[in-house]
Amino acid sequence: MNKLTRLFVILGSINAGLAVIIGAFGAHLLKDQLSDQLMTIFHTGNQYHFFHALGLFAVAFVASHLSNSKLVKWSGLLMFIGIIIFSGSLYMLSITGIRWLGAITPIGGIAFIGAWLLLLLSVKFNV
Repeated sequence: MNKLTRLFVILGSINAGLAVIIGAFGAHLLKDQLSDQLMTIFHTGNQYHFFHALGLFAVAFVASHLSNSKLVKWSGLLMFIGIIIFSGSLYMLSITGIRWLGAITPIGGIAFIGAWLLLLLSVKFNV
């Protein structure tokens, strides 16, 4: 297994596990503590966290075929950064109620979009 594939399998595994743990934390410990609106925000962060943890496995799969691709590498890094910024800001916003955290969430969304676009381009052009 090449280093790039290994990196994104590790990041995907860690993030999928964290998404489950954080989701369980929200479902069992926060459900009676947060308003419905804040719980929905928490759930959105968790849902995107899980989807993009699985996306890191897609990046690992492509990296196993295009091991020297800078586009694949950047795709995975942007996906990981997106998890931190998008899901992290939503988790923090829902738990703390600090609304300005929602202002940085779109930065994570842009990272997600960029990650998927780079993955597409790497496969389409085999680079």
